[in-house]
Amino acid sequence: MRKMSYQNVRGTADYLPEAEGIRRKVRNTLEDVFIQYGCKPLETPILNYTDLLASKYGGGAEILKEMYVLSDQGERDLALRYDLTIPYAKVVAMNPTLKLPFKRYEIGKVFRDGPIKKGRMREFTQCDVDVTGIDSCAAEAELIMMALDAFDRLEMEVVIQYNNRKLLAGMLESFGIPPEKSGEVILVLDKLEKIGLEACKEELKKKGLSAGALDETKQFILASPTCLEYFSPYIEKNTLISEGLAELRELEKLLEGLGINAQCQFNPYLARGLDIYTGTIYELFMKDGSLRSSIGSGGRYHNAIAGLKGEDGGSYSTVGISFGLDVILTALLEKEETSPDPWVDYLIIPVQEMEHCFRMARVLRQEGNRVEVDMSGRSVRKSMDYARKAGIPFVAVIGEREVSNRSCMVKNMMTGNESEWVLR
Repeated sequence: MRKMSYQNVRGTADYLPEAEGIRRKVRNTLEDVFIQYGCKPLETPILNYTDLLASKYGGGAEILKEMYVLSDQGERDLALRYDLTIPYAKVVAMNPTLKLPFKRYEIGKVFRDGPIKKGRMREFTQCDVDVTGIDSCAAEAELIMMALDAFDRLEMEVVIQYNNRKLLAGMLESFGIPPEKSGEVILVLDKLEKIGLEACKEELKKKGLSAGALDETKQFILASPTCLEYFSPYIEKNTLISEGLAELRELEKLLEGLGINAQCQFNPYLARGLDIYTGTIYELFMKDGSLRSSIGSGGRYHNAIAGLKGEDGGSYSTVGISFGLDVILTALLEKEETSPDPWVDYLIIPVQEMEHCFRMARVLRQEGNRVEVDMSGRSVRKSMDYARKAGIPFVAVIGEREVSNRSCMVKNMMTGNESEWVLR
């Protein structure tokens, strides 16, 4: 008989209990924070029509190359979602009675047939918050504050880089770069930190820019501005620059007022590769640089919902943020002190009378405890070793005396203290 291949598909992973315990801890922490910030839960289908995900409001050309496509028995063109943003935009477009502002969170699997690297898989989980119906930068400020709160609870030090797509597009326009080339140049600038200055210059040369536009773009890269005042002389060049600069100034004022500006950095080359973004954009990175990949990102996108509804020129003020659960797990696993919480509160070890053990376990569970009854048949000593290694805080051994007294001795594995517990 031919042996079946049982390897995982490349870019997917099994998460054994220890890693899955940490994943769930991260997920639960994020979900708790989302709820505390007034976000409502939402779940959308993994399977979508290809036309929806491939629409011009569904991202840039690069991400569409990574889309998993398939067809059903009715020969309909379908695809697996590559993020949670367009499915969210679809929900808002399909439900005009939703009360705005509408703030939702969703945690779910997404799929991208892209390169595999540390912290980056082809099947992965995103944890998203999006809010529709708020025009001001207060929405961005709250999402940034929420992100910092979440990572503070996870005991992870992060830095948030931010920019504005209007400002970036306006600067490129002022350099004489035509709109049809702007998207390509933005993608090159977005890779500046990853590929370096010289490689960035070489890629720009291949974009067919005029000598003047190429020179001004290079000068912009060399200037490496770290504050908004650099852009003041360009305000009169076009409205994109003036609007983008005004939005960034409003955001910086809010971040300073919230006392979180020290954890945020202006990055004039941050672009976010997706075409969907129309205003503020941001990415989150580990402060110690232990991961090159971002662990979260997002921004403002005004055209997606109206575009799906066919409202040319329409606008629905929307801003979102997304955290990568699997890349956060990668960062946490590199911390030696990271460990999952114990799965159970009590381990009941039977010497005899399994029925009494089950009754004891049932009472403990009814009180809200997580209980495991050891049915392995191993010795008490080995069961105690198992409990110690698993970090189980309490152990009860049930023998003949405990059965006759309808009781048990519960041992605190941390202190070694024992106390009698009577079954009523």
